Amino acid sequence: MGKISVGEDLRVEGYFTEHSTFGRQFVVENFERFLPKSDESILKYLSSGAIKGIGPSRAKEIVKIFGEESLNIIENSPEKLSEIKGITKKAAKKMSDVFKEDFGLREVVTYLSKFKITPQEAVKIFKKFGNKTLEVINKNPYILCDSPVYLEFNRVDRMFFSEEKGFDEFCRIRAFILHLLLLNSRSCGHTCLPRSKLSKVSSKAINTDENVVNKIIDELINESAVQSYFIADSEFLYLNETFCCEEYISERISMMLKLPPQSITGVDELINEIEKSQKIKYAQKQKEAIESALEKGMLILTGGPGTGKTTTLNAIIKILNKKGEKVILTAPTGRSAQRMSELTGIEAKTVHRLLEAEPNKEGKQIFRKNEKNLIRCDAVIVDEMSMVDVFMFDGLLRALAISCRLILVGDEDQLPSVGCGNVLADLIKSNKISVVHLNEVFRQSFDSLIVTNAHRIINGNEFLLSDDTKIRDFFFLEVHEALEIKSTIVNLFTKRLTKTYNYSPIQHIQVLCPSRKGILGTFELNKVLQDAINPAKPQKAEIKIGDMLLREGDKVMQIKNNYDLLFNYPDGNSRNGVFNGDIGTLKSIDKAAEVVDVEFEGSVVRYGMEQAMELSLAYATTVHKSQGSEFKAVIMPMFPGPAQLYYRKLLYTAVTRARSLLVLVGRKSVASLMIENDKKAKRCSGLCNMLRENTSADKFAFADKFL
Repeated sequence: MGKISVGEDLRVEGYFTEHSTFGRQFVVENFERFLPKSDESILKYLSSGAIKGIGPSRAKEIVKIFGEESLNIIENSPEKLSEIKGITKKAAKKMSDVFKEDFGLREVVTYLSKFKITPQEAVKIFKKFGNKTLEVINKNPYILCDSPVYLEFNRVDRMFFSEEKGFDEFCRIRAFILHLLLLNSRSCGHTCLPRSKLSKVSSKAINTDENVVNKIIDELINESAVQSYFIADSEFLYLNETFCCEEYISERISMMLKLPPQSITGVDELINEIEKSQKIKYAQKQKEAIESALEKGMLILTGGPGTGKTTTLNAIIKILNKKGEKVILTAPTGRSAQRMSELTGIEAKTVHRLLEAEPNKEGKQIFRKNEKNLIRCDAVIVDEMSMVDVFMFDGLLRALAISCRLILVGDEDQLPSVGCGNVLADLIKSNKISVVHLNEVFRQSFDSLIVTNAHRIINGNEFLLSDDTKIRDFFFLEVHEALEIKSTIVNLFTKRLTKTYNYSPIQHIQVLCPSRKGILGTFELNKVLQDAINPAKPQKAEIKIGDMLLREGDKVMQIKNNYDLLFNYPDGNSRNGVFNGDIGTLKSIDKAAEVVDVEFEGSVVRYGMEQAMELSLAYATTVHKSQGSEFKAVIMPMFPGPAQLYYRKLLYTAVTRARSLLVLVGRKSVASLMIENDKKAKRCSGLCNMLRENTSADKFAFADKFL
C-alpha cells in the first residue's frame, strides 16, 4: 500500500481472514487514500513526518496559522510558510516540492491501482515520468511496455485498450512487436526472431493486416528501435541491446584471435615435469587442451563428468603461474565459483563480482569493470560456460585486454543459459576458436553410477541401476501415484537420507523438479517439505510473500540479481550483491523493524520487506535454477508433465548436479520418455554467423584503445 501516514483517510476493499498464529486479519484488495481535511487530522498528518522538514512542533505552528488551508498553502503558496519563524523561503520551497511529489505519486498509485498495477510498479512508473505520468499514460498507455517499466503487453492491452479511447494503432502494434522480441528473449532465450514469423504472429495476435505490421517494422528499423540482420537470405530482427552484444562479442573475439598473447614454448617439457611431480599421466586430449591454451591463447574445453576437465585446468594454471602470469578464475554462480575454488585451490569469483556489477539510476545492471577500467590479469578461466548469456559474456570481454588469454570451460550437453543467447554452442559451431572435447571417462570416475548413467543418458541409453563393480550412488524408487511419490520424497528428505548418510536437509540435500507447477512441482513440494522440516511454532516469526509463506529457519533462494543488498562478514568486512540462484537460511524476521536476515555461506544479508519479495523457498527448486550448482544428494520426482520440460538434456543436467547420491522417485516410463526426447534447445541467434563473417581486421578500427 506504499507509505501511509497518520491522519490520512483510507477507503479499503477486501475481506477478513483468520491466521493460525496471528488471528483475524483484513486482506486489502483495493484502496483509496484521501488527504486529511480537519485541523486535527492535518496536524496528525504533518506531525507524523509525512513531509520532510516538518516535525511535530513545526506542524503545530503551521496548523495554528493556516488551519484547514495548511496543505493547500504548502502545495500552492509555499512562500507564505516563511512567515513562520525558522522557515526560509528555500526550505518552504523544498517542503512544497516534497509534498507535490508525494501527492503526484499518491494520485498515480490510486489511478493505476484500478488496473491492478501494484504500488511498487506505480512507483517505478512515477520515477520514469514524474508529475506528467497520467498525461503520458492517457496519451499512450503502451509506453508502459518500454524500458525501464517493462509491463507485459497483454496486461497493458487488457487494462487500457478500447476503441472508444481511440489510441493510435501505431503505438499498439509497435508495442506488440517489441513485446514479442522481449518475451522471446526472456522466456525462450532467442536473441532475434525471423521477420517473416514475427510479422505473421503479430498480425494474427492483434488482428491487424500483415502489410501494416511490416510497414511499422520498417519504421522501427529506420528509427533504430530494432535492428535488422540477414543470415543468408533470411532477415532477423533484434532488440538493440541484444544486437549490440552479439555484434561486439563477434568483433572482439575476432580481434583477440588476430592479436593473441605471446605463445608459451616448450609445453611438452612442462607437461612432463607436472606428470613426474604429480605422478599422473595425461590423456592425449588433455595434452592437446593444455598446448592449445598455452600456445594459441584461446580455448574452449568441453566434456561430461569424469572426463578430466579439472585435472586439465590445474595443469594449465600451474604452467601459467610458473611463467609469472596472473590467472583469474570465474564462474556464473556463487555455487559454481565455490566449487571451482575447492577443485583448484585458487579463489574463484562470480562473473558479476569480478566485473563489479551494480545498478544504474534506472535499476539496470552495469559493470564498473569495462573498456576504461580493465581487469588486471594475463589469463581468465571461465567455468560452467554453458550458463553464460550474451549480456554476461559481452561484459566480460569488454573488461579484458586484447592480449588476455581466455579459457572457456563447459559441458555443451547441459541446458543452455537461463538468459538469452546460446553463447557456448555458437562459439563451438563457428569453428573460429580451438575446441577440445574430452570424451574419455577415467576409470575412477566410471566406478560411479552417477557418472556412468550421465553418459548413458546423454547418449540416449537407459540407465543402469545395479552393478557390483560400481559405487551405489544412483537409485530409482519406483512409485506410481503422485501422492505416494510426494510422501516418499518427504520421507527421503527428512528421515532416510539424514539417518543413513548423516546428510543435513538444509545443507546437503536438494530436491530438483522439471517444473514449478503441478502436484510435484517446486511450489507444492516446498510447502510440504517446509511443514516437515521447519513447522510453524509460536516463537517462529513468519511473513507472507505472494502465495508463499516464509518463516525463520527456512531454506531460501534469491530469485533475481540485487546489487544493493549488503553482505556482512563475521570479520567486519562487507560487500554488495546477492544474485539469482544464491541459496541461504532465513535466520530472523523482525516485523517491527521491517527487516529479514538471511545467512549465505556464513555471511548475513539484511533485507527490507520489499526486498524480501525476491526470496523463495528452496527445499525444492527447478533443474534450470540448479545450473552451476552441485549438491551432495539430489532427489528428483519422475511423474508425467509437459513434454517441453521433459527431455534428455534436462534429465542429464539434473543427474550431473549430484556429487555423492542421486535418487529418482516415480515412474520409470517417465525417465525413459525423457531419455528418448532428444529435444534440442533451438535458439535463434546470429552470433555464430557474425563470428564467421568477421574475418577482416579492417573492421576493427577501435583496436588501438585496447592495446
